[in-house]
Amino acid sequence: MKKEKSLDRKYTKGRLRRKKLWSTFKLALATCIAAAFAVAFLLPIILTITNSFMSSSEIAANYGSIFATSSSGGRVYVAEKVNLKFIPDMVSFSQYSTVLLRSPEYLFKFWNSVILVGPIVLFQLIVASLASYGFARYRGKLREIVFFAYIILMLMPYQVTLVPNYLVSNWLKILDTNWAIWLPGIFSPFAVFLLTKSMRRIPVATIEAAQIDGAGEWQIYRRICLPLSRGSLCSAAILVFIDYWNMVEQPLILLTDSEKHPLSVFLSKINEGEIGLAFAVATIYMVPTLLVFLYGEEYLVDGITSQGGIKG
Repeated sequence: MKKEKSLDRKYTKGRLRRKKLWSTFKLALATCIAAAFAVAFLLPIILTITNSFMSSSEIAANYGSIFATSSSGGRVYVAEKVNLKFIPDMVSFSQYSTVLLRSPEYLFKFWNSVILVGPIVLFQLIVASLASYGFARYRGKLREIVFFAYIILMLMPYQVTLVPNYLVSNWLKILDTNWAIWLPGIFSPFAVFLLTKSMRRIPVATIEAAQIDGAGEWQIYRRICLPLSRGSLCSAAILVFIDYWNMVEQPLILLTDSEKHPLSVFLSKINEGEIGLAFAVATIYMVPTLLVFLYGEEYLVDGITSQGGIKG
């Protein structure tokens, strides 16, 4: 009996050891795969940042064949291999001095992006929070139909709504003005959907307790719903900022004056001139997005997980 028990213990320990080794192996394998994907996704960003510190001659020597043109102005076949370099032979700030000091048009386009995106983020959150409060506080068939329409509009890509936006902007006489970009962005349904789901998770007892204490609708909205939806507000702000910071179709269609185009549109035209400036301008253009994401990463995760029902 003792031998059988000792054999059982050894078998159980061996089984547990093998299971532990297998779980460790699976974790290590999953970590390696995730690290490989992370490196693959980060390589273009790293390449852009490091190449922005190369001189124009070095960039032309490494990538000039990609941007070569024929005598007729068309692209030529790249017959030789492109030399991808992550470390410059000599660190040079000439690209940044050109962008920041000698060519103010790039900074002008950058501030165009800020002017277009800033009001959209601010006022879309204001409009969306007020609309979401109405959807969350008052239920009914009509409101559910309107909310369903919001979801349908949110699922439509920009390419589908560009023509209606163009026609409405033309009717309102705001084509080729910032209002043609601001108005569709401010009343976009995405933030309404996100915040409505968040505010509907606020316990009814909390709102009823505030009403018993004499709080009105404005006080409930400002002192209860907004603070409890802080994570979703930050998530919506980050996602809306990233979305509109990279917009291309709307300015191309709604703004005929190229002087009003944001830097996202202008980036595609840089390669027609000096190749090296593309890396420096792209790096500068990435900075606000990276800062916003790094600063609000915790709020972004908190807001998304609360939408998925992970938080109670």
